[in-house]
Amino acid sequence: MSKLLKNRELLLAGIIALMIAGFATRAPGFAAPANLANIFNDTSILIILALAQMTVILTKSIDLSVAANLAFTGMAVAMTNAAFPDLPLVVLIVMALGIGVFLGAINGFLVWILQIPPIVVTLGTLTIYRGMAFVLSGGSWVNAHQMTPSFLNVPRFSLLGLPVLSWVAIAVVLAMIFLLTRTPFGRAAYASGGNPVAAVYAGIDIGATRFFAFVLSGAMAGLCSYLWVSRYAVAYVDIANGFELDSVAACVIGGISIAGGIGSVIGAVLGALFLGVIKNALPVIGISPFAQMAISGVVIVLAVVFNARAEARKGRIILRNRQTTEVPA
Repeated sequence: MSKLLKNRELLLAGIIALMIAGFATRAPGFAAPANLANIFNDTSILIILALAQMTVILTKSIDLSVAANLAFTGMAVAMTNAAFPDLPLVVLIVMALGIGVFLGAINGFLVWILQIPPIVVTLGTLTIYRGMAFVLSGGSWVNAHQMTPSFLNVPRFSLLGLPVLSWVAIAVVLAMIFLLTRTPFGRAAYASGGNPVAAVYAGIDIGATRFFAFVLSGAMAGLCSYLWVSRYAVAYVDIANGFELDSVAACVIGGISIAGGIGSVIGAVLGALFLGVIKNALPVIGISPFAQMAISGVVIVLAVVFNARAEARKGRIILRNRQTTEVPA
């Protein structure tokens, strides 16, 4: 039992299971497989954004512009589809990825080359990218009737009982597990955030690692831009407003340390699912939107406290008091 309590992922999975069982007592059918599949599908975009945020946080940075990147890129792709309906879908998806990568690279460049703190950079680009979305669209919306059926229907297409949107999220999760556990970039990301001094002595370029983390975050935001616009069949300036905070919250709840260097892909996924279950359940049982915000805030604070206590365990102490390491004469 003690090992179970020390395993953050298993503990969080157990809490989610208990939450689902508890909500099912108030809302019959909440725990039905079909409803759980819908919750996962509704949370798929947040899962991808949480993994994007996790990649940056691991390097001891943060990306507050990830949702604004999604908004601008989604608007650009939706307007392009409306203006040029004959363009193949694959071209639009590549376009979304390209714009996302470019916006992420801007963040990475400012952090790496100009040495500006990541929170300052991304707070600024958050506003810039939202403003660019407004300038690009003139404040107008792109609605479903302006988009082509092929553009809208792909994420909704069901494959083996799940929508394509859910399968995309699953594919991204598997790809991120491989990237962060089996590649030099993954090892560099953990080292850059966990112990930057040791990383430098090991020959890791911390600046370049952070740059590529922001580029990867931008790419996933670009992917989410198409998924969001096609799933909800609308593009406007304020889409995904507040999702940058939800992505950070999912990471914190999932055990990713905001100090960098600690966390797992499964933890980020479970953190996003935790928020997804809450957001789907609270309206069903009659909780007001204001109470929902308060409950979410309390959960985030508790998760930060839990993480801080976990990181204070002896295994995280790198430098000890000299007197405790000296052997008595």
